[in-house]
Amino acid sequence: MTPNLLSQRLTALHRRGVSILDLTESNPTQVGIRYPEEILGFLADPGSLTYEPSPKGLLLARQAVAGVYAEKGISLEPDQLLLTASTSEAYSFLFKLLCNPGDSILVPKPSYPLFEYLADLNDVELSAYRLRCDQRWGIDFGSLGRAISARTRGIVAVHPNNPTGSGLTLEETSQLASLCRQKKAALIVDEVFADYWHDPNPGIPRTLAGNPDLLTFCLGGLSKFLALPQMKLAWMAVTGPADLLHPAMERLEMIADTYLSVNTPVQRAVPQWLANAPAIQSQIRRRILENRKALLEQIDPAGSSAQCLQADGGWNAVLRLPAIRDEEAFVLDLLEREHLLVHPGYFFDFEEPGHLVLSLLPLPEIFREGIQRLFATIGA
Repeated sequence: MTPNLLSQRLTALHRRGVSILDLTESNPTQVGIRYPEEILGFLADPGSLTYEPSPKGLLLARQAVAGVYAEKGISLEPDQLLLTASTSEAYSFLFKLLCNPGDSILVPKPSYPLFEYLADLNDVELSAYRLRCDQRWGIDFGSLGRAISARTRGIVAVHPNNPTGSGLTLEETSQLASLCRQKKAALIVDEVFADYWHDPNPGIPRTLAGNPDLLTFCLGGLSKFLALPQMKLAWMAVTGPADLLHPAMERLEMIADTYLSVNTPVQRAVPQWLANAPAIQSQIRRRILENRKALLEQIDPAGSSAQCLQADGGWNAVLRLPAIRDEEAFVLDLLEREHLLVHPGYFFDFEEPGHLVLSLLPLPEIFREGIQRLFATIGA
C-alpha cells in the first residue's frame, strides 16, 4: 500500500506544477489516437434496455470474437468463448477454476507486475520461470522444469511478452505444450498484444488458440485490441481435448454466473466495434514502429553503451545499460534533473541491473524529445 519512491517523487513534481515528459504512458486514449466517431453511437442500441443474463456473454458478442480468431485461421465455436470485464478478471476466474488454495501457477520473469497481486487475492502461489536473452528473448526450459512442482496447475505464457516484446516460437510452443501434457498442467496464454507484431515472422504463431490436445486458455480484450481500456470487455478462448474442455467450460460458466460482470451495452456494441479494428490498430502500429525507429537511430553503435533489446511485438522497448548498477538512482535522477519519466527494469523483475523500459505509445514529438534527454544523460 506504500507508494514506491519513484511515484512519491513524481507526485511531488506534479504538485509543484512541473511538466514531465512521460515515456511510460501506456494509455492509448491519452496519446492522440483517432477513434471513429461512431464508436459511442454503437452504445445506443435499444436492446441494451433488456436484461438477458448470459454467464458466458451474449451470443452475438461471442460470435463476433470468434470472427477475430477466424481471421487468424482458427475455428472456434462461440461456446468455447467466455467474456469477462478484463483480462485481470479472466485470470481470477482461471485461478479459481484450476487451483485450490496453495496450488501453484508458473509465470514468466521478467513480465508485467500484475500476477503477484492476482495470485495473492486468489490464495494461489506463484513460481517464476526465466526468460533468457541471447540474440532474442526465449524461455529457459531448464528454469521452467525446475519451477514445476506437484502442485503446479497451470503455466502462464505472455505472447508477446510485456515488456520484453518476445513472442513464442513454434519450437517453444511445441516444447511448452509437451511439458504441460506431461505435468498435467493447463496452458494460459496472455495474447492481449498479439495484434501488434513488429514484422511478420512465420516462425511465430499469431495465436496459440486451437490446440485440440492441450487444455489451453487464450486471453484477449478490447483494452489493447481496440485501444479501448475504458470499455471493459475481455475474453478467453478455451480449447483442448473434449474430456477436459467441456468440464472446464461448465465450471467457468458457473464462476461467471456468480459475478455477471460484463455490461450489456458494451457486449451489444462489440460486433460493430470489431469492424473498426483495422483503423485503430493501424495507427498504433505506425506509432510503435515510428518511435522504435527513432529510438534505434539515437543509439550510436560505436560510442554508446546502450542497447535496444530485440523484440517481436508489443508496445514497449527495453534498453540495456550495462554501466548502470542502480536503476532506481538513475531513473530518479532523470526525473529530478531532466523531468523525464521512464521505468526501471526491476519494476518488471529483470534479474540483472541496467534495464530501462520505455513505452512506444507517446506522441512522436514527445518521444523524440524524451529519448534525446535520456541519451544526453547516458552520454554524460
